Amino acid sequence: MKSRLLGGLAALLLAVVGSVLLFVYVQGASARAQAGLEPVNVLVVTEKVAAGTKSSDLANKVRSETLPKSAVPEGVLSSLDEQNGKVTGVALEPGEQLLAARLVDPRELVPGTVPVPEGLEEVTILLTPERLLGGRIEAGDRVTVYTSFKTEENMPAEASVPAEVKGWKQSTGILFHDVLVTAVQKAAPDTKKSSNSGGDGSSASEVEMPNGSAFVTVARSDADAAKLVFGAEFGTIWLAKQTDTSAKSDPPVTTFGGLY
Repeated sequence: MKSRLLGGLAALLLAVVGSVLLFVYVQGASARAQAGLEPVNVLVVTEKVAAGTKSSDLANKVRSETLPKSAVPEGVLSSLDEQNGKVTGVALEPGEQLLAARLVDPRELVPGTVPVPEGLEEVTILLTPERLLGGRIEAGDRVTVYTSFKTEENMPAEASVPAEVKGWKQSTGILFHDVLVTAVQKAAPDTKKSSNSGGDGSSASEVEMPNGSAFVTVARSDADAAKLVFGAEFGTIWLAKQTDTSAKSDPPVTTFGGLY
């Protein structure tokens, strides 16, 4: 009887010790799991981003998500606050976490250039300042390309020209939206000073007017590059700088008759 009682007490003691050890182990495992699940705020890409995109243009292309620390690689960004002036060094895909290493200073790649998106090629056109926003177009900008042409008096009726252009000597239309500028090579500054006097006879003020052209290189498909070359060869080209809120319509070709 006594031996049975002692055996029961020993079994009970072992059960209690086992329960305590199990509890300690489970608590430790839970703590280890919680350490790995420590929440971290990161930026995740929401849409495809081309290489050379400015950091200032990424706000609408990324979102903030909370992920376990164990699932976050080193160097992930939680905001774009300190990335001003940088561009994406490579193309970004939806769902990937935005790494600091993906954003670089354009000058660290090739001076004054941004990477060419995969599948595109570069073509260069020579433009005067007024045709590239007074010389303010820079590598990494996205632009709208306009072309103007003067048609010949004796153009044949079967010529491949939009109907609204026939009969008019001049026409202007939008060639492309969202054209990535990959490089801008500006001529040395050569300014002229213009004196502007007020109508009341006040003293003249001097304004510096740029007097230089620039080689503007853009990334486009081979078919689009051919159209750009044609526009530069037989007409004139103007660039308009786009913003995040720029409207992109498809207006008809503008002629003198349609202008008014």
